Amino acid sequence: MPSPRAALRRLLPTTGIQPIRRRPAPPPPADQSPLPDPYALLVHDPIDLLSSLWRRAFAHPPSTPFPNLSGYASRLDLWLLSYQRACAHATGSFPPRQAPRFSPKSHAFRPGRGPHTAIRSVRSGFAGYLWFITADLTTVVDALSSDTILSCVEKAVSDRKVLSLLKSALNAPVRPGSVPPREKDLDGLTKKRLKRKVLRKSRKKKVLNEDEPKPDPYWLRLFFGFAPEQACHIPEYGHCGIISPLLANVCLNELDWWMEERINEYFRPSRHDSIWKEAGDEGCHNPSWPEFVPSSGREKTRKMDFLRFGSHVLIGVRGPREDVVEIRRQLMEFCERTFGLRPENSSVEIEHITRGIEFLDHVIARRVIYPTLRYTASGGNIVSEKGIGTLLSVTASLQRCIRHFRKLELVKGDRDPEPLPCSPMLYSGQAHTNSQMNKFLETMADWYRYADNRKKIVGFCGYVIRSSLAKLYAARYRLKSRAKVYKIASRDLSCPLRESTNNDAPEYSDLLRMGVVDIIEGVQFARMSSIPSCDYTTFPRNWVPHHELVLHEYIKLQDPKFFCELHKTIKRREISSPQDDVSKMVWHYKVHGVYDNNKVSKKLNEWRSNGEAVNGDTQLLLDK
Repeated sequence: MPSPRAALRRLLPTTGIQPIRRRPAPPPPADQSPLPDPYALLVHDPIDLLSSLWRRAFAHPPSTPFPNLSGYASRLDLWLLSYQRACAHATGSFPPRQAPRFSPKSHAFRPGRGPHTAIRSVRSGFAGYLWFITADLTTVVDALSSDTILSCVEKAVSDRKVLSLLKSALNAPVRPGSVPPREKDLDGLTKKRLKRKVLRKSRKKKVLNEDEPKPDPYWLRLFFGFAPEQACHIPEYGHCGIISPLLANVCLNELDWWMEERINEYFRPSRHDSIWKEAGDEGCHNPSWPEFVPSSGREKTRKMDFLRFGSHVLIGVRGPREDVVEIRRQLMEFCERTFGLRPENSSVEIEHITRGIEFLDHVIARRVIYPTLRYTASGGNIVSEKGIGTLLSVTASLQRCIRHFRKLELVKGDRDPEPLPCSPMLYSGQAHTNSQMNKFLETMADWYRYADNRKKIVGFCGYVIRSSLAKLYAARYRLKSRAKVYKIASRDLSCPLRESTNNDAPEYSDLLRMGVVDIIEGVQFARMSSIPSCDYTTFPRNWVPHHELVLHEYIKLQDPKFFCELHKTIKRREISSPQDDVSKMVWHYKVHGVYDNNKVSKKLNEWRSNGEAVNGDTQLLLDK
């Protein structure tokens, strides 16, 4: 059996953390006994300890609290792992903000979820809604009292030692200078003075200390400047530090489950509805197809859905405006009753889909079509009816994009923005500058991946970057205009702008062949055909991240009853996939001319009982 020290050394490289190396200790004095080896106390694997706790969190229902967590605080293994994770910024790896047993409607500060999953949820599940409620609960979340936070945490953790430790972190006074101050709103004159001061410092060459980390590259700082307003705010509670967003999610989890109860109560389907049949149906469908929801007559569909990103809530309602006003009132009363604070009226707004709803720098709108539906009735008559269909449109906000560029001082103006030279890259070479801007454009293309106007918005970003670099190169190489820069360097700025006029000096091509200079990459997305289109991949119904699927499967395999049944099934029958069974059904139809209904229903029930996913094509074949 390997020693704990050897096991720890094998564990640490897999977690991206460098092992702590001991310095040779000086010989102890004669009158003192030698100190014990700390590695002799490391008898458990800290990753296994945390994994077992995580599995317990998923295996037990949300209402089950953890009675004893203080025992984990006495394990040296976890303290060593916590110390190394706290110092993980040196290796570039940060701990994920775990959020077990939370509502699937929450998308912020959770592993596997983020703005993209929120946007995809809107595209797949909010197509038929007419009214939207946008609520900004930032003031409520920031002003949560320690008693409110502890009362929410007590529902999941009942260990008094852990609760007292958390209470001391919440109530301890914050010393001046221990927490970095937040940015304050400055007037115009102060902003100009601060801008000149920062500009003077940026022109000076800064020498980093030995223990000082390198700053983020310029392209990454540019991309961070495009962070949506909903994703910029991170709550802070006393000395809780990195677990502050987790505590905010714990408190707002009460709102999530309350909203899910309201969703089930409000649902009232219509027999003419084509997409909402059951309360648990999330309406997973291809967003490029029109959806038909009865909008007039006695039978109207009543349905509601919501999602939350941090302290920002988006609620979609299919129903009259009176119901929306009542839902808004109940939401504000719930916040006042649960959190002790009532949101301001201006922070909870009601908007119609025709006006467009801005969320995560994307605009949610719709296009309405009025097609004629023709079908054969029971008597053989062909019936034609006028229907109404809606196509959900999720587009990137161009005004927000221009505002971000203006904040980063890359454009000026609002309606007709004029690019400005990229002055921070003044002293960088052409190859390095183009490489940095290409990384930025690739990241922006991925950020707007699920926007309908992806080509347009990414093309605008490429135009701003190319024009900004052309102005920069015109100033650096004294070419006076962008037209001369494009004439020499081509449209994508891939040709070298500095060719030697001395016949004795080698040309750029010769230096490139010798490996003395770097190759100059052309700025991407110079043409609209090179920009990728919008990703219309359907968001799976009841989607969960991969790590949660693995945990649920592991918990299911831990059940002895399920494992015995699975073992018996494998012994009695051969292992086959759903695709193999569908192939047999198709071959049976080809040979006999009829479907084997008994086999089809039997296989369908068997797949569903085993929890296997049935894709759209298989489901269509089974329905036939």
